[in-house]
Amino acid sequence: MKTRKYIMPGTKVGLKLTAAERKLILKDLICQDDNYIQVIRDTPTSQPVQFTLDDWDGLSGYIAAEANHAEDKNLEKKLDGLFGKVQNILDTHTDEEPPKTVKIEDTDKATAFSNQAVEIAEWVALALAGAEKMGIMKKPLAHLLLSPADRAVLRLVPDFSTTSKKKLTKSDSEYTFAEVAGMAMALAETLPDCDEMKQVVTLLVTRHLMEHLQLAFGPAQPKGKAPKPSKQKPPTGQVFQIKIMLKDVEPPIWRRIQTKDCTLDKLHEHIQTAMGWTNSHLHQFKIDCVFYGDPQLLYEGWEGEKPPVNSLRTKLSKIIPKDGKRFHFEYEYDFGDGWEHEILFEGFLPAENGARYPLCIEGERACPPEDVGGSHSYPEYLEAVSNPKHKRHKEFIRWNGFFDPEKFDAPTATKAMQKGVFDWRNEQPI
Repeated sequence: MKTRKYIMPGTKVGLKLTAAERKLILKDLICQDDNYIQVIRDTPTSQPVQFTLDDWDGLSGYIAAEANHAEDKNLEKKLDGLFGKVQNILDTHTDEEPPKTVKIEDTDKATAFSNQAVEIAEWVALALAGAEKMGIMKKPLAHLLLSPADRAVLRLVPDFSTTSKKKLTKSDSEYTFAEVAGMAMALAETLPDCDEMKQVVTLLVTRHLMEHLQLAFGPAQPKGKAPKPSKQKPPTGQVFQIKIMLKDVEPPIWRRIQTKDCTLDKLHEHIQTAMGWTNSHLHQFKIDCVFYGDPQLLYEGWEGEKPPVNSLRTKLSKIIPKDGKRFHFEYEYDFGDGWEHEILFEGFLPAENGARYPLCIEGERACPPEDVGGSHSYPEYLEAVSNPKHKRHKEFIRWNGFFDPEKFDAPTATKAMQKGVFDWRNEQPI
């Protein structure tokens, strides 16, 4: 533990901020106190910014909150670095008597913790004991999905294994029961030192982890009765998390969405709006070698042995495994250009109170323009629009204007998903 220098309450401590860090605070933080803005603006760039420890603590809370919700990974990385720099001031200075060190396992000092931290610690300890008896300590929690905000919170926890922290850099990592229990315990240990804002965020993430630890034990069954296979639809309180990956394109173009149970026809609309397509061409799904589509559009001229299954009447809950295991299928759009997508069902999640679905929670890179020629022609298009000397540069610019292949914004994609596509059947937005 670092030795903290004692200073009188109200004493200001200076921190040298780079021009980029100042810009980050002044322009990229949505929620902040006007006092912070004024002090930073009034301080010459050659001099350190002076704040009291309370002010530095408040500012670090805003930075952490913004990092937890940052959709842009580069912005998140910059905010994490700035948070660490400010946190170092708080770790090396104090204006109050240093608190005594308290550990969760020391019941004599349990009163120093909040009720939430004590309850979490006791619950996790019981869960670990139960998991040990059942032999599931090393079992991966297949349905656990950590959002970018969840991973950002966990990366800031000091008492956390290096192996698990490395896993947090990847959105599709799997975690064992023991690792998730360690996450929950580590988060609980940070609660007494958190300000109110950080405590709320920490508790939300901890609660999410605890729910999935509970699921690992499975539903309780009456003695003497064998469990019946589930034939029920997913409860209305559950949402499907799905990853959409455009095939044969590098670097990858993908989206991660959440939706309640819906027809494949509605999923088609979600794919179109999340990706950035315009619903201008035919489409079909291929699931376990069976084609699904709109019979009104696909039946005429169909050359297969039998027409496609009606996607307007087929719900996600009918094709997704009842046990919630990951499940792959395919989606093709524009039979001329042949844009093929891999669709991966990643698992069920509890619906959040007040959340409006569908959502696009993350993704990377812009959707290719319509009619560009498919995945084989897309590289040439990118090269041409980025190189004024390319023989087709002017042609493509006149046709589609300037194009930024890296442009993507999850909130914008969510708005498009919730607005829906233009309905060619009824000629109104759906």
